Amino acid sequence: MSTPPTAGGHGWRIGTLSGVPVYLGRSWVLVALLVAALFGPTVARVVPQLGWGAYVVALAFAGLLLISVLVHEAAHALVAQRVGFRVSRVVADFWGGHTAHDGTGGTPGRSAAVAVVGPLSNGVLALLGWGLTGALAEGGVPWLLAYAFTAANAFVAVFNIIPGLPLDGGFLLEALVWRLTGNRHLGTLVAGWFGRLVVVLLVLWALVPPLLEGRSLGLTRVLWVGVIALFLWQGASAAVRLGRSGLVVSRRRVGDVARPVGVVPLDTAVGEVDWDARPLWVVVDDTGAPVGLVDPGTLQGLDGQARSGATVAALTVRLPVGWTVTLSAEDPLDRAVEVMRASGSGVVGLVGHDGRPWGVVLVDDVAARRVRPTPS
Repeated sequence: MSTPPTAGGHGWRIGTLSGVPVYLGRSWVLVALLVAALFGPTVARVVPQLGWGAYVVALAFAGLLLISVLVHEAAHALVAQRVGFRVSRVVADFWGGHTAHDGTGGTPGRSAAVAVVGPLSNGVLALLGWGLTGALAEGGVPWLLAYAFTAANAFVAVFNIIPGLPLDGGFLLEALVWRLTGNRHLGTLVAGWFGRLVVVLLVLWALVPPLLEGRSLGLTRVLWVGVIALFLWQGASAAVRLGRSGLVVSRRRVGDVARPVGVVPLDTAVGEVDWDARPLWVVVDDTGAPVGLVDPGTLQGLDGQARSGATVAALTVRLPVGWTVTLSAEDPLDRAVEVMRASGSGVVGLVGHDGRPWGVVLVDDVAARRVRPTPS
């Protein structure tokens, strides 16, 4: 049984999938309205007797698109779990959707498996829609919805397999280069440049032929091409930057950027700690597990009375599960950055093989050395 929809930072929580929360982004309302505005006239033309009901049918088609997106992302999530990745959420939003998962410890094969199942799921939906279209009477509302559902999923399956990030085909290309060279960051860089090439070819294919034939470009066509091209260009450019910086990261060690920390239990009185001894403090619970950080600078806002009566728990900035990793100073920095990216906290806690925290890496420290987290 799914949980009632709740609003959060990722949108409305509409259920769970294998323990993973599923969200409907608030931007999906805009998607539904756009689909109704663009598809409604087509419905009215094919089934003129519907009148304004054509827009209700168009909204129903938006619902079918949502199902397609959720199936696509569910495929990513389930396979990611299957190959050993930790999946934190599935979100359907304006850009289609995304599945957030921790790719730490991934391999080219695992990455390719997670990527390919998305387009494959749309291909299966297209085949199901095609079979249903053949079984329905042509020209009616059910036939029109089945036909549009088939066409949309077939398009997504083919388009999304194009080898260029941020498309799923780009992750397949990334995995291929990674497999051939042994360097994931080089794969990201190559796939990002291919993504930029895809954008250029898309714009040329969509806009140049009508101009050469002397036809005017419709505003709707220009807007859609512009929105899709902008989204793809931003994703491809981010991949290029991440690939370049990842190559830098892979040549550095954790000890190059790690900050030393003190360790303090949650229930310790604030006045019992020599806060000047360390620039940052890792806070541990009663089992010794790190749960967050304290910046000694926050104590400046406490007067003497408040400081004497407070415990460390009151000053702790809690961090998400998975923000720590067991690494030594000699380990590659990109392993720490992968954990930072996966947790989304901008900080990774470093734990020694004895289980005791010994340092942290902050995203600002990494960026100051011209490196950034790598993509999954």
